[in-house]
Amino acid sequence: MKAWKQRWQEKHQEAKHHNEPNGQNRVKQRSKQTENKKNRRPRVRIFPIWLRIIVTLLLCIIALVVGLMIGYGVIGDGVPTDVLKTETWQHIIDIVTKPN
Repeated sequence: MKAWKQRWQEKHQEAKHHNEPNGQNRVKQRSKQTENKKNRRPRVRIFPIWLRIIVTLLLCIIALVVGLMIGYGVIGDGVPTDVLKTETWQHIIDIVTKPN
């Protein structure tokens, strides 16, 4: 059993020393990395940033409208489509800004 453990440790030590690069190999690796960075093509986005912003804004507006409809129609016991009418909002503004 000890012989097996000793052989395993020796192999592990050899592999460890083999994988450690010396100073020259490190310089070569760094130069290869910088060459790879220079030679890469610019990233082409399938879904451009401006389109992401527009889609995000549209999703936010849709979520707001759905939330207003649920709040007004389900929680407030009104007709959900009434939240889209200007008369409803004018009535709410009149209530909020009502003079004492």
